[in-house]
Amino acid sequence: MTVSGVLLVTAVVWAVSLIRSVRLRAFVYSLPLPMTLALVSTGHRVEGAQLLGVLGLNLFFVVVAVTHHRLRWPILLADAAGIAGYVAFSAGLLAVPVPFGPALAGTVALWALAMLLLRRQHPAPTPAPETDPQPETDPQAGTGQPLPAPVKLLVILLGATLTGLLGELLRAMVVTFPYSGVLVAVESRRDLVAFSRHFARNSLALVGFLAAYHWWQGHSPVVALVAGWVAFAVLAAALHAPAVGRAARRRTVLRAD
Repeated sequence: MTVSGVLLVTAVVWAVSLIRSVRLRAFVYSLPLPMTLALVSTGHRVEGAQLLGVLGLNLFFVVVAVTHHRLRWPILLADAAGIAGYVAFSAGLLAVPVPFGPALAGTVALWALAMLLLRRQHPAPTPAPETDPQPETDPQAGTGQPLPAPVKLLVILLGATLTGLLGELLRAMVVTFPYSGVLVAVESRRDLVAFSRHFARNSLALVGFLAAYHWWQGHSPVVALVAGWVAFAVLAAALHAPAVGRAARRRTVLRAD
């Protein structure tokens, strides 16, 4: 990863660490900034394997959440397990050709199934203020003291460098490698289950970004990136419109009271 890539990952993780709302934190993480940088700096094309790589991003957080919260592994060991899961998943994708059309259909179908299952498990979440002063946390999660800001920034910078070096081994799957996710998982460890749920919903917008890039990459990288970001913005707005509407109705009710 280039110096600019390390700085970008550092900036994303730092921004996520400052956000209290789990929902907003997951949205900021889902912005396709590392994907954009990887596409620009490597010149890799987006094909079916990269679409399935979005599933790999979700797999990473699922593995970290399960090993940390259920198996009680230390967060760094759980993080390593998540990386191993993503690398193994990517190796399987790189071993066989993945047609784009079936990959897109399969990814969207799996996303819809995951949303249905999550909705059944969490049918009616209790409305919370926009700032989420009581974030969704695991009651058994640790309550260690946060690191001082300069120390945290140094750790993020070193971690971004190390994960960038690992990402270079993944060839085309470097596009969806969870560069900042490795560090965001550590920063969001107390809210990892809720964070994973919100990111799973946002990941459809990442699928849209990659799909639009694929369809326009034959024209020029710039046109493809613009198309990708437009698709991401449209899908993200559609995904978050219900929550925005509920928040607006709550504010209206509060004013009426």
